[in-house]
Amino acid sequence: MPPIAHGVSLDPQSRCAHWRSPLDIIAIKMRCCGRYYACHDCHDELESHPVEVWPKAEWDQPAILCGACKTELSVHQYMDCGNVCPACGAGFNPGCRNHYHLYFEAL
Repeated sequence: MPPIAHGVSLDPQSRCAHWRSPLDIIAIKMRCCGRYYACHDCHDELESHPVEVWPKAEWDQPAILCGACKTELSVHQYMDCGNVCPACGAGFNPGCRNHYHLYFEAL
C-alpha cells in the first residue's frame, strides 16, 4: 500500500489549497511526525508541533512522494532528479527549491 499524503483540500496527486499548479505534485515526509504533507503550511494547519528539517546525514531515507505514481524518493534522489520523477516521468515544480530550507538542512 503506498504512503498517504495529508494536507488541506488535497487532490489525488497531492496538490493542496496552498499549491495547485500542474507541477505541484509532491508530498514531503515531515521528519517530526513521519507523515507526508503536501506542504509546510498544510502541516502547520493540521499538526500541533513544529516542522523539523531533514538533516543532511538522513538524506538517503525516503522523504518525497510523487503524487502521480506514489513512488518514494530520498532527498538526494529528489534534488538530483532534474524536477522529473525518475519512476514515471511526471514533472515537479522547479520553484520548490526556493523552499528547501523549510524541509531540509541548509546545503
